[in-house]
Amino acid sequence: MDLNKNTIEDNARFFESEDEVPRQAISMGMKSILGAKRILILASGANKAEAVRDMLDGPVDPMVPASILQLHPSVTLIADDTAMTLIP
Repeated sequence: MDLNKNTIEDNARFFESEDEVPRQAISMGMKSILGAKRILILASGANKAEAVRDMLDGPVDPMVPASILQLHPSVTLIADDTAMTLIP
């Protein structure tokens, strides 16, 4: 799948120039993800705050794919303070 411009810009810090950032990634289906024994989510930065809030605090919704993790019995979230700013 093609990565969006924000993802490319966010990942540019790991490369010498934005031109070196991969433009595509492999994704995994929800069934495969939910079949995992354990899931580890890492979230860093204010630009992830809405996604973290919606994953943890919203309804399970196909418009928020990570929200399905609410149904998994073993998910660990590691997030910095800025990614958690929207969590009460």
